[in-house]
Amino acid sequence: MTARTEGLHHVTAIAGDPQRNIDFYIKGLGLRLVKKTVNFDDPGTYHLYYGDESGRPGSLLTFFPWQGIRRGRVGSGQSTTTAFSVPQGTLGWWQEHFKALGVESSISRASSEEERLSLRDPDGLQIDLVASSISDPRNPWDSASVPAQYAVRGQHSSVLTVQDPTRTLETLTRDLGMTVLAEKDGRYRLSTHAGEPGTVVDVVTDSRGERGLVAGGTVHHIAFRVPDQATQEVWRQELAERGYGVTAILDRQYFTSIYFREPGGTLLEIATDTPGFDIDEPLLELGRSLKLPPWLEPNREAIAHSVARIDLPGENNPALQAFFRS
Repeated sequence: MTARTEGLHHVTAIAGDPQRNIDFYIKGLGLRLVKKTVNFDDPGTYHLYYGDESGRPGSLLTFFPWQGIRRGRVGSGQSTTTAFSVPQGTLGWWQEHFKALGVESSISRASSEEERLSLRDPDGLQIDLVASSISDPRNPWDSASVPAQYAVRGQHSSVLTVQDPTRTLETLTRDLGMTVLAEKDGRYRLSTHAGEPGTVVDVVTDSRGERGLVAGGTVHHIAFRVPDQATQEVWRQELAERGYGVTAILDRQYFTSIYFREPGGTLLEIATDTPGFDIDEPLLELGRSLKLPPWLEPNREAIAHSVARIDLPGENNPALQAFFRS
């Protein structure tokens, strides 16, 4: 490929109650809600974006929360685990933090270089916190709920579970520019930057596993980074020439996107780093107001009445951080 991804951009998952989702990811995981908008294809549903202070690519986890949605089924053809990077030596603190919130978690060590804390969010989504020996220089969101010395630095990796890894690996290496770093017992680790946090995908083989069902508590898609729309257009053309059913470039306001499905079944997105989340509200006020694209603005009143009422915890407001720490 002429184009090559710089790593993960975001993960989008499906949730149930939006207030429960907000409380968990702001107070529990210590992320910041950087944008409160709606699903452009279903404006009666929120699209909530969480990340670091400014919502930089590689820090983002987003949700479509549908009230009363049935629980999905985790299985092959999906991204089955979303992992975030935290500093070494902090997993004990995180386990006590989640215990105080009534959330069960477990610590495991796959190697001497990597330790994981595994848990599930209120809808059953698998979340891992990874403490790796590979340093992560990204600045965290310094939340009153999770102080900076423990805080999430951004995404670490995503797991793709597939029945047959052959063609999925071909897509990730040939078409996204990733490199296979390791393989053991049907599990492959790939990266664009030698395993640095935010650039890793693990492909897991489950040849007898049931196909996943995308619904509550499952990942809808994962997105990879590209710097700008010009590069994205080159990538789209090359993917189309290779036979992928890739979409046109779609305007998501804060980035532009193309989508295609890899052979193992997971929906992938290529998203631009620009223009970012501060184009329609100041950095200090991110996430406070319901933001709509221009084509939905004429329906603002109807949309505002159709979505559930939600309260944003004060921890999301930088001006109130000192108050919440006192």
